[in-house]
Amino acid sequence: MKRARQKAVLENEVPPTSQKSKKQRTCFSGSVSGESGSQPSVDWESLPHHVILRIFQFLPLVDRARASSVCRRWNEIFHIPDLWRRFEFELSQPATSYLKSTHPDLIQQIIKRHADHLQYVSFKVDSSTESAEAACNILSQLVNCSIKTLGLISTAKPSFMNVSKAHFASALTVVFVNSKSLSSIKIDDTPLDDPSLKVLVANNSDTLKLLKMSSCPHVSPAGILCVADQCHGLKELALNYYILSDELLLALSSEKHVDLEHLRIDVVSENPGQVEFHTIKKQSWDALVKHSPKVNIVMYFFLYEEEFDAFFREETPVTHLYFGRAVSKAMLGRIGMNCPRLIELVVCANGLQPLDDELIRIAERCKNLTAMGLGECEVTCRGFIEFVKMCGGRLTQLSIMEEVLIPDNDYSLDRLHLEVSKHLGRMWFPDMMPTW
Repeated sequence: MKRARQKAVLENEVPPTSQKSKKQRTCFSGSVSGESGSQPSVDWESLPHHVILRIFQFLPLVDRARASSVCRRWNEIFHIPDLWRRFEFELSQPATSYLKSTHPDLIQQIIKRHADHLQYVSFKVDSSTESAEAACNILSQLVNCSIKTLGLISTAKPSFMNVSKAHFASALTVVFVNSKSLSSIKIDDTPLDDPSLKVLVANNSDTLKLLKMSSCPHVSPAGILCVADQCHGLKELALNYYILSDELLLALSSEKHVDLEHLRIDVVSENPGQVEFHTIKKQSWDALVKHSPKVNIVMYFFLYEEEFDAFFREETPVTHLYFGRAVSKAMLGRIGMNCPRLIELVVCANGLQPLDDELIRIAERCKNLTAMGLGECEVTCRGFIEFVKMCGGRLTQLSIMEEVLIPDNDYSLDRLHLEVSKHLGRMWFPDMMPTW
């Protein structure tokens, strides 16, 4: 009986019940204060249509499916298109993941009844190849879709990279060809290739505004140039540094393009010591900023110290900098000299030399700096207070690990937080754990 009941819920069928039991489920008596008999009964079945729909929108998928078995009217509301515009397919293998998974019967029901209603869709997979292949199989069946946003998310290692390129490209092509209204795509760490990008822009060039595709080794600079040349409404772009070039920046700076708002660049060392990073010319950066003066240029660095040589030797219009590994004093000195547009800086690690001079130079020259985070670094209390004093109240975020700060003859840690709080204009304490 239990198994039959679960099957009925998943298939959204109303299980056979007596009128009495049905009435017991749909009608409840009592006042708001909990006193029985003081108010007339509340007939949940007669709630206005829009109220039930709103309640369903707040329910988790499993609870929504259970609620749909209460009565025929609730079952009909369960299938209203508004409830299926936004959906996340959770695909995981019980043997390799603790994550919950969308039931296969429900997936097939969605494909059969709601494929043309889906608009904001994401696929969350675990580290198994089977989960990524299951996502591709679902994508291949969305032939009547009108998707606006699409996200492919690997919760562990990038399992989409284990799917054959032909299978992945074929699945994406179905969505790219049939949607014709894609505005936002997040497909990091996937076997996306240049031909797939050409299909994308051929069918969605007028609507595409956001494209995140970092760590896609099968995409070449030519593929990105194709996007830049045809998607004139592109607002946000995320890619690997190896694809970035002077030619691409100039293409994004041409008159036919609207202003780019966000450019994210991941600078990652796959083979330490074996890759020599190229340098982008200052003229190319200047052209981009002249065309899009408010563009945020975000750079994430995961390099070893000896691999930074190509960066920040001349002025670079970066606004947000994140260093996931140790970065040298010399590199931080270059940032202070050559990054005048800097808004946010996060340094996860450095050597054992105090960074007082480097921070003060950054405070002097980076007039837009509003957020700072320091992890395994060292700064004297006096140097840190001087940095805060120069930045003043514009530092809206200041996350500094307590062990970063070195007490000196002028300031103890107890006195430091009072002095820093005074210059910030709000109460501040060092962090026990990083908050970035």
